[in-house]
Amino acid sequence: MNAISTINRPVINWNESGIDQSAHWRSESGTPPPKRVVIADDRMTADAAYRLACEGTALLWRGDYQNARQLLQAMARRADEKPRKAKNKPATPKDAFHLHRQAQSQRSRTLNMLLLPFNSDHSIPLRRAPDVRAACSEAYGIDDGQPYVLSLRGLLGLIGAHEWRKNGVQIPALDARIHPHYGVFAPIRGEYVSLVNDTPLPLLTRTQSVAFDIGTGTGVLAAVLARHGIKRIVATDQDLRALACARENLTRLGLADQVDIVEADLFPEGHAALIVCNPPWVPARPSSPLEYAVFDPESRMLNGFLGGLAAHLEPGGEGWLILSDLAEHLGLRTRDELLATIAAAGLQVLGKIDVKPHHPRASDTNDPLYAARAAELTSLWRLGKTMNN
Repeated sequence: MNAISTINRPVINWNESGIDQSAHWRSESGTPPPKRVVIADDRMTADAAYRLACEGTALLWRGDYQNARQLLQAMARRADEKPRKAKNKPATPKDAFHLHRQAQSQRSRTLNMLLLPFNSDHSIPLRRAPDVRAACSEAYGIDDGQPYVLSLRGLLGLIGAHEWRKNGVQIPALDARIHPHYGVFAPIRGEYVSLVNDTPLPLLTRTQSVAFDIGTGTGVLAAVLARHGIKRIVATDQDLRALACARENLTRLGLADQVDIVEADLFPEGHAALIVCNPPWVPARPSSPLEYAVFDPESRMLNGFLGGLAAHLEPGGEGWLILSDLAEHLGLRTRDELLATIAAAGLQVLGKIDVKPHHPRASDTNDPLYAARAAELTSLWRLGKTMNN
């Protein structure tokens, strides 16, 4: 594991006991360090902490770690309290989506104002602090010799990712576990994996057994294709964490000889009988790098895949696009727009297989986007080149 360079890393400044101090600033979302920082400890009340955070003042914690956890929970309860006066309901699902995203962003900014100090070896110099060095090292690399500051919520994300990586996600199609790394989308919504596993391979793969997995992430779809007997698979991604994650998973599964992991923006060189892509499903701007697995600004990856697919398919080959229609129910994209993009790329729809997702939010009537989630379908679109392409 390589150390992360400290060059150009942002610095957070504060005054403590009359002395100006500073440390490196870490934020996975790329937000700049807070300009106003006060020292907080166990004497800080939840009301005072929440008020300061709402005003944009960060709290650098010097008290007991477990008390910081409790304070964050209390702040979250205040952030989640419903307004006393009911506001007008959004006029459209699209309005509801944007209001929901706005509320999420505000909540995140407020709760991320509770900060923790870290030593250069990723240890936390607070009472009753857990040993998080392994979790931080997995995300940030080995000790780079510099102390830093990170939000408590950011740390909890690291710890959660460490547990996912350690325990893995059981994939019935593989009868094995996939171990996601920090910053790599975990395959917890298994319906898209089942779609690839259950769809018969194109006939062409019997004689030309080559497939591409575009945006491989954890490598789970490449693994499914390999287990189905595809002799050579090229799995691409442009995120270094994803590339390392896919390599580790495929090696663990004994499939490394069948799958080449390639750093590429979408397609590798050459042609394939089957090209699979599961792009982010929602055409909206992500608020952090971690959200790029869900949000695809201006449908960049979707359009890029469709636009380049015909040029990389062998004659008679198929492209499999795995896509939720949640964006359609939210008013962010229409079915006609999707079909027009497919046609403009010189592609035709050979078939479509749908499945109803079974994630908890699809049945949560308190979710602001419940109506769209309840109607959602995930589909595998079988695409081929048009006759004149």
